[in-house]
Amino acid sequence: MAGIAIDGISMVYTLPGGGEVHALNDVSIDVDQGEIVSILGPSGCGKTTLLNIIAGFLSPTAGEVRMGGTRVEGPGAERGMVFQQGALFEWLTVARNVAFGPRMAGSPVAEATEKVERLLTTVGLQGFGDKPVYQLSGGMQQRVALARCLANDPDVILMDEPLGALDALTREKMQNLVLKLWKDTGKTILLITHSVEEALFLGERLIVMAPRPGRIEREFRLPFPEQALSQPAREVKAGPDFVATREEVLSMIWNMEEEIMGQAEADQG
Repeated sequence: MAGIAIDGISMVYTLPGGGEVHALNDVSIDVDQGEIVSILGPSGCGKTTLLNIIAGFLSPTAGEVRMGGTRVEGPGAERGMVFQQGALFEWLTVARNVAFGPRMAGSPVAEATEKVERLLTTVGLQGFGDKPVYQLSGGMQQRVALARCLANDPDVILMDEPLGALDALTREKMQNLVLKLWKDTGKTILLITHSVEEALFLGERLIVMAPRPGRIEREFRLPFPEQALSQPAREVKAGPDFVATREEVLSMIWNMEEEIMGQAEADQG
């Protein structure tokens, strides 16, 4: 297993009609093995672009991403992705969705079946293996997506707004599940979210990104994920340190959004 070294990443998109968009500028982050890190920032700051570069879906204009000293040059089995929408095969059952990766990798049927049953229990979906995915709620579908990612046994799990489409109660339950999986599996997790509360609750480290071109504005080291492993979520989120940090980060994001709006109005004027 290995962490992630993000070294001097810049990304410039060339527009079809001419011109350029500078999405990222000289972003460097080291994520240790077994660490859970959240990335937060205003809309359009390049969070998803950065995650897609780490996943190997995009090649950066400058800089590189390394895992275990090896440069990332495309998608790889050592990196798993969980998307905002589960990206599941809706015509397949829950079990067949989770088994898809192992079966494509050539795992014997019995071995894949045992792994699927174990992972469905891990994510709280025991007994749902024969259900078609389209019959499940949004929260249950995201549990399937987590199980499918874990079935490939990646070293690093990349999450792009994985809980954004869920209702508040389901989202909080899923946050607790993510923390449990992180602690139980020892996986390295990098998570993007637009929710300040979620970023604080799930990140041992919080990276706040500034508006385009996306760059690191500030970094926080946080005790809240460890606290949440032994305390109720509501108790952690109501604590004075959590509330004070949440208000500080909210003010930062609010000011950035105001800056973006002001710039947009100036451009239109």
